[in-house]
This record gives sequence, C-alpha cells and structure tokens, in this order.
Amino acid sequence: MSRSRLSAAGLALLLLTSTAPAALAQDGPGAAPPALPISLPPIPAVRDVAYPGVIRLDVDATNLSQHIFDVTETIPVAQTGPMTLFFPEWLPGNHGPVGPIAQLAGLEITANGQRVEWVRDTLHPFAFHIDVPAGATEIVARMQHLSPTAGAQGRITMTPEMLNIQWEKMLLYPAGHWSRNITLQPSVKLPTGWAFGTALEPETKDGDVQTFKPVNLEVLIDSPMFAGLHYRQIDLDPGGRSPVRANFVADRAASLEATDEQIQTLRNLVTQMDRLYGARHFDHYDFLIAMTDKLGGIGLEHHRSSENSVDPEFFTGWDTHLGDRDLLSHEMNHSWDGKWRRPADQYVPNFNTPLQNSLLWVYEGQTQYYGQVIAARSGLLTKQQAMDSLAMTAATYDTRVGREWRAMQDTTNDPIISQRQPKGWLSWQRDEDYYSEGQLIWLDVDTTIRERTNGRKSLDDFARAFYGIEDGSYDPKPYTFEDVVAALNGVVENDWATFLRTRLDGHGPGAPLDGLARGGWRLTYAETPSDYQKTLYKELKRNDFTYSLGFQTGDSNNIRSVQWGSPAFKAGLAIGMEIVAVNGRAADADGIAEAITAAKDPATPVELIVKDGDQYRTIRFDYHDGLRYPRLERIEGTPDRLGDILTPRRR
Repeated sequence: MSRSRLSAAGLALLLLTSTAPAALAQDGPGAAPPALPISLPPIPAVRDVAYPGVIRLDVDATNLSQHIFDVTETIPVAQTGPMTLFFPEWLPGNHGPVGPIAQLAGLEITANGQRVEWVRDTLHPFAFHIDVPAGATEIVARMQHLSPTAGAQGRITMTPEMLNIQWEKMLLYPAGHWSRNITLQPSVKLPTGWAFGTALEPETKDGDVQTFKPVNLEVLIDSPMFAGLHYRQIDLDPGGRSPVRANFVADRAASLEATDEQIQTLRNLVTQMDRLYGARHFDHYDFLIAMTDKLGGIGLEHHRSSENSVDPEFFTGWDTHLGDRDLLSHEMNHSWDGKWRRPADQYVPNFNTPLQNSLLWVYEGQTQYYGQVIAARSGLLTKQQAMDSLAMTAATYDTRVGREWRAMQDTTNDPIISQRQPKGWLSWQRDEDYYSEGQLIWLDVDTTIRERTNGRKSLDDFARAFYGIEDGSYDPKPYTFEDVVAALNGVVENDWATFLRTRLDGHGPGAPLDGLARGGWRLTYAETPSDYQKTLYKELKRNDFTYSLGFQTGDSNNIRSVQWGSPAFKAGLAIGMEIVAVNGRAADADGIAEAITAAKDPATPVELIVKDGDQYRTIRFDYHDGLRYPRLERIEGTPDRLGDILTPRRR
C-alpha cells in the first residue's frame, strides 16, 4: 500500500476514476486482475512537539428537546496545504475503537470565510483530509453532536433535566501531535438556571456561557461535564488537603435529599481511599453523579473525576437499591490504578493510536477488587453484603465453562472484539471476565501475602508501594507485567510471575477460588438466596435459576440467559424464549421456584411450556436437586482473612 500526497479534490477525482480499464489488465487467460493501488493523502506521523496556538471549542448545549449539541471549533493553522483532522476513535476507559463517529453530523469547514472541502480517509474513516488555502491563519469547523433520542440509538447524553458533555464526541483535532501538546479552550452554553460539575477550572462567565481555562487535549477529554436543572454539590473532604466533591444532577429534585449518615458514608469512601494509598495524584477530584432513569447509564473513570449513573432512589431508596453501591469506589480507585499508573501498552500518543489491553486484569481487575473492598470498608456495603456479592461472583466464574477453550487473559481483548455488544451464550463465549475473575485473582494474591507474612502484610502494602508514591505527581506513570511482579516481590518474595500466569492462562476446571479458602471461606449453595441477592435481583427484575435448571428470567418470564451445558441448554432453551406455563399453570417466578422444589421428589418432573416465536413446546426436566443459590460458608479452624480484608482501616 502506498500513500502519496494528494489534494482533497484530487482524491475525489481518483475515487471517481479508480475503475479505469487499464487497472484491470490480466496477465493471461483466467488470471485474476491485479489489486488496485490505493493512493491516499498521508496521515502525519505523531511527533512530540507543540501544536501552535490554542484551539477554541464552543459548545451550545441548549437544544434539549432535540438532544442536539451545536459545536463551533476554531483551529489555528501555521501553514497552508494538506492537513488531517482526527475524530477520536480509541477512547480511554472504553478500551476499544468505539468513538461514536456516526453521531457527528453537519461538518462544514471554512477558512477566510470560504468553504474548505473535506474528504474522509477510506482506510482510516476517523480521519478527514483538507487543504488549508493560502492566507488562512485559522480554520473553523462547525458540526453537531447528535445525542441519541432513544436508547436503541445508543447512550442518551441529553434530557430535559440534565446532560453529559464528553468532549471527545464533539471535536476534531490535528493529526501529527501528541495529545498533551495540543491546547484547547472550551466553553459551554447551558440552559438558563442550570448548574454543572466538571474537573475543568472555570475562567469567565458571560450570561449562560461558561468558559474554562485552557488545557491540553488529553486533560480535556479526561474532564467531562454533568449539568442539570436539579443540582447539588456535597463536600466529601471538608478541610482536606485537596477538594473532593460529589456533583449530583437528578431527574427530580427529591432524589437529591441525602441523610447525614449517607453523606458520612461517602466521606468515609474518601477517607478509606486515602488510608489505602496515602498519596493523591489529583489537586481536586469531582464525582459526577446522575441520579436518573432517563440519561444513559455510565460508569467511567477519569484522573480528576468520574462519570457515574445511579438509580434515582440511590439516597431515597437506600435499603432497597444496591446495584450501584460499589460504583463510586470503583471509579475513584481508577484515579490511582488506570489513570495515574496505567498499563504501558495503553500509554499511546493520541486518541487514534490503537490501545492494547493485555494488563486490564490489573487496571480493571484490581480496581474491581478494591472497589468492593473499599465499598465495605466505607459502609457503602455492609460486610455481609460484600461477602454475599463475592459469593455470587465466585459462583458465576466457577461455572464459566467457556474457560475450557478461552483463557481469562484472552478476555482482555473483548472490548475490541465485541465492543460491549450483547452476547447470546455468555457462559461459553466469555466476556470482559478480567473484571470479576480478576477480582478473584487479586483476592488470591492478597490472602497469599497475608498467609506468607502471618498477617503482617497484605495487598494494601503493594497498593501503597505501587500507586501511593510520588505524592502530588499528575503525569502518567506507565507499568508493565514485570513491574507488577517486582512490586509484589517487594512486599513478599514469591514466584509471582508463575502464580499470575497460571491463573491468567489456565483453563480450570473452575475459577481461581484458592483466595476464598485461604481467606477462611468456601463457596456453597443454599435453597434460598441471600438477603443481598434477593434485594438486588428484585431491583434488577431478575429471577435466577442458573444453578438449578440453568436459566434466568426477567419480570415478564422471558429467558434472559441460559447456562451452557445446563439442563436448560440440553433442553434447547435460548435467550428470548418465553416461559408461559409451569406444571400446567400460568408461569411466574414463584411458580417456577415451587416446581423446582417439588421436583426434589424423584417421581416429580418440572414441566414447562415455552413459546419460541410463534411455536410452543413442552419441555420436561428430569432434575431433582432443588433450588441452588450461592453463599459463603466459614471454614472452621482457619483465620478469617476475608473478614480482615473487609474491615475499615483505622490509619
């Protein structure tokens, strides 16, 4: 493939004439035609030099009814001639090439008041080629970012009550420069009376237009905004060494009503993070929290902030809404793990350079571990709730039969392969298992350290040595697998490389549950769900028969998952089918549970009538082991290391 210099007009002409007969000449009878040469303007190589001038990025976010963000971007230029602009493709925290370029519309570029034609690169469709005309000192790009208006179109980022500005969705940037060397100054026009939270620092305000201090492109994309009509900010570290704030926006003002105890729990989160790491790698930190069932869900990490979507009843339904309890602790943990210290193969020069995900079992897996641990230490979860959650995780991955053909390490490629699309056979295909199976591996590491040092040291010592150094440093500090192993050996000598690779690359059978046993607990099953699972699944409208017949249903008796190799799988059930009757009666979750219990009598089968499209089938299950729900059971006579892990740190 060759890439020659070519004007936008010349490229358009080439594309129109690329099927010229001469290009299809054959060498002889029956020979295939030669491949057509591809000639495109070059995309400049990335150089670590400053881009001249400051790009102005002005966003009008007032068209709430149509969910349209209008964008004007003014880009200074130092020379005329060919120029390439990128739309960000590889998005941090998403771990894949998922920049929503289809939501970019209306792109029109001008210079000196005259239109400048652009041509999209056909090999790299996130790149736009232009020719800057003589005499131009800047170009102006006008465009729209079209937020989805319905969930089927993608994640909704604007509603009548709130919005979420993610800068990477509404800008182009010059190719050929490191992101940290491109400076932008953003401004936003918000609806009158709205307030906002962001890690950006305000500079001036003119009516409804807020202008922020200039930052480099990496910091800008790492600093989204939540804004809304119903807004509340809570100081989570009063008198602390650097501000930590929770910025809430809500569908309804009533959702913002938090008790003193709930606020203290959020403050405990900050305290426990400080006690874990010691150092802070931010001069301020802003939780951005949408209490909504209208704005699209999100949990996304940033260095000085995080984007979080929780149930509108996060505060007002505290006892009955558990699904979001470890979200804030997970995302804040990323300020240390993933943002300040980040995998070396994710430390790339710009947002159109491919990421590699080989260390996501650290980046996300260890964060999943500490997200749950800090949730328990701070009181976001009780110790029992954290243990019940861990039991559910252990059971899920202990029965993840897809490990027979696909090692957990390979699931770090899933954000690129699957791009977070739904799967029909999750237990066989596997998904982003580096999160929660990674959690089990880090429990294994933690309890091993505690065992080998008779409780004198733990994974917390690794965390402080690896992430809690260089207090006040904000520049990213990349790491490799060898760095992780060396830091673990700095805590306690062990063959950590083999320890980790065995668990990352192995095929089972079963999940790595040694950490549970070493922690003083074992996975077992009971005929009733734990209080935590019962409350959580009521909130999620989920009915779980995974460990008995092998399926889950939703509130309408539609099958939501089928465990590969289970009785349900062998009977031919699949996602999307509907259970209409059980043992001759109209189906509901209680009826299915009662039938499974009754079938403990070997003479009693479970009989389901299932609707598959316009077809009905009757299925009989010869299953007699009753209902099974995961629990943790204490191993008598062993140290309760897991209990110690979940106990709040006092210093």
